[in-house]
Amino acid sequence: MFKKYFGTDGIRGRVNGSKINGEMFFKFGLAAGTYFKNIKKNKQIAIIAKDTRLSGYTLEPALVSGLASAGMHVYTLGPLPTNGLAMLTKEMRANMGIMITASHNPYYDNGLKLFGPDGLKLSDKIEKRIEKLIDLKISKNLSRPIKLGRVKRLENANENYIKILKKNFPSSFSLKGIKIALDCANGAGYKSGPNLFTSLGAKVFKTGISPNGLNINLKSGSTYPNKICQITKKYKAHIGIALDGDADRIIVCDEKGKIVNGDKILAMLGERWKRKKILKGGVIGTLMSNYGLEKFFKKNNIRFLRSNVGDRYVKEKMKRNKFNLGGEQSGHIILGKFATTGDGLLVALEILFSLRKIKKTSKLFNNFKPTPQILENVQVKDKSIINSSACKKAITKANKIMKNNGRILVRKSGTEPKIRIMSESEDSKLNKKCVNIIRKSIQ
Repeated sequence: MFKKYFGTDGIRGRVNGSKINGEMFFKFGLAAGTYFKNIKKNKQIAIIAKDTRLSGYTLEPALVSGLASAGMHVYTLGPLPTNGLAMLTKEMRANMGIMITASHNPYYDNGLKLFGPDGLKLSDKIEKRIEKLIDLKISKNLSRPIKLGRVKRLENANENYIKILKKNFPSSFSLKGIKIALDCANGAGYKSGPNLFTSLGAKVFKTGISPNGLNINLKSGSTYPNKICQITKKYKAHIGIALDGDADRIIVCDEKGKIVNGDKILAMLGERWKRKKILKGGVIGTLMSNYGLEKFFKKNNIRFLRSNVGDRYVKEKMKRNKFNLGGEQSGHIILGKFATTGDGLLVALEILFSLRKIKKTSKLFNNFKPTPQILENVQVKDKSIINSSACKKAITKANKIMKNNGRILVRKSGTEPKIRIMSESEDSKLNKKCVNIIRKSIQ
């Protein structure tokens, strides 16, 4: 389904570019407010949170103005993890929640993630309807002066989010004696992350908690896991935890500094939940999930299905199949028993709850051997190059070379101007050869 503004995870792009600017954010707010106002007419509430990008100071007022002009009452929450917003959207019975973020992207990008009253990301169908409203004349959606919305700032959003997280675990849950290395990527989790773990009694060695508007994700967080590995070894922590810019992703490392990605986390949780009789249906991964993960679940008699890449598509497939666990290799893990979208801090708590008695993260994640996999991101000016004859020929050639020895996946990034190339095979040399063939055709 072609969409003009929305990608695989909301709207995202370069600040002050064609989509991400004050004028467009006013239109986004006006259109989204109009759509949700017409769905639920008795209570007109929108809540807004954001990450720590400098551009949030210019984009948030424009978005608020659009929403209030549509007749929505707006509560602004300040910096807060994405799933904190989703949880509070449900808790406050709001019509909608909007997160101003570009997730793991650099500071010069920004965007929006939209949630409905159920705390779920919007479907393609609803996004298309909002897009139609965006392109209408502004005067078509403006409310009468007496119907304009009011705006209020709420200062306790992080505290309320932490309370909701803790409610999912026994009141006796304690992290006393556990040492945690934590990298908040100078992003939305810089307050709630340290406060959550410290309040449970853990000794926390923290970094990435000094956002200046320009350093979000900069050589830190889940997209730069080497940093958390170094800190974990330096302070002899039991575990290292790295979040991304809006804290909906998590990558961890064990006490030896070895990286544990989303596939490994899914394997541990899937096996544990099955043993505890918590797992419903099975586990949803994506087209990028490692084949070793698929074999692990098959060996443990756990049903495994793949969705398109993007945690929204993971959640949709979980809902259709009535599964309660799913996620991505990149660290988006959805615990359907507790949440409607990825939540790095919630997943961290679930891991730490399992770790309390073992105190050896390496033992906890000693579950399967990944099939060798190369993932390369190629920067491009125009992502449609993937449809060029040269690229198509290269992909066909690579697949012929690979034959039945593995698999190749080439796709457009839904969030960045990149083509993502993945090759997976027990033959590492074959992986490199196939990726090189495709990369050259794109470059």
